[in-house]
Amino acid sequence: MGRLQTYEGKGFAVTFDPDVCTHSANCVTGLPAVFDVSRKRWVDVDAASVEAIDAQIGRCPSGALQFVRRETAEGTNG
Repeated sequence: MGRLQTYEGKGFAVTFDPDVCTHSANCVTGLPAVFDVSRKRWVDVDAASVEAIDAQIGRCPSGALQFVRRETAEGTNG
C-alpha cells in the first residue's frame, strides 16, 4: 500500500494518493513541468501558477491528486 504524498506550496498543498491513482497520465501530459515522474519528488509546486496547478488537478479522473488551499499568515487564501 502506498503512502499519501504531500507537496507544500505557498498557501496550498498538493496531495497524491498512489492507491487511488489509475495512471491516466492527465497530470503529466497537461503540466509536465509540475508533474514529472522522472524526479524523486515528482510534483514541483513552483513550476506553474497556483491556478494552473489547481485546474490540472481538477482534471484528475481518479481523484488521486487533490488541491488543498491553506490559510496564509495574513489570514487570506493564497
